Amino acid sequence: MYMEKLMRLIEMTPLLLLLFLPFAFAGHDYNQALSKSILFFEAQRSGYLPHNQRVTWRANSGLNDGKASGVDLVGGYYDAGDNVKFGLPMAFTITMMSWSIIEYGKQMGANGELGHAMEAVKWGTDYLIKAHPEPYVLYGEVGDGNSDHYCWQRPEDMTTDRHAYKIDPSNPGSDLA
Repeated sequence: MYMEKLMRLIEMTPLLLLLFLPFAFAGHDYNQALSKSILFFEAQRSGYLPHNQRVTWRANSGLNDGKASGVDLVGGYYDAGDNVKFGLPMAFTITMMSWSIIEYGKQMGANGELGHAMEAVKWGTDYLIKAHPEPYVLYGEVGDGNSDHYCWQRPEDMTTDRHAYKIDPSNPGSDLA
C-alpha cells in the first residue's frame, strides 16, 4: 500500500513541477539581482578607483602592487572578498562576463547595466594586459592567499604581503598562461 502511494507521487512529480514552477519564479527581481552582481565587481576593484565608482565606501587600494618586482600591477579585482589577486579566477570571471554581454547585452542595456558590465570587463582586461609585461612572462598572483585568509581587513588598510608571483621559463605555469 505504501509503495503504491509512493509510486503515484513519483509519477505525479512532473505535473506538480509544471504547476508550481511559475510560483517558484514569482517575486524574484532579476533586474535587481543583475545590478547587485555588477556592483559586487565594483566593490572588488583594486587600484585607483574611477570617478564614477558607485560603491562609495571603497577607496583606492593596492597602489604599490608589483612595485617590488619592477612592474605596475595596480588594478584588477580582488578574489572573492579577499585581498589577493589571482589571475586564473579573474580571467575566468572576465571571460564569463564577456560572454554574458554577448548573449544578454540587449537585456542588460534595457536594465541600464550594459555600460557597467562593459566597464567591469575593461577593468579586468586592463589589468590582465599589465600582468603580461613582456613575452614569456605573466604575473598570476599578487598577495599571499594563505596569510590573507588569516587577516580580515579592508583592502584600503592592507598590511599583508603583496609579493607578485610570475610564471616564466624558469617558473612554469602553463595552466594559468
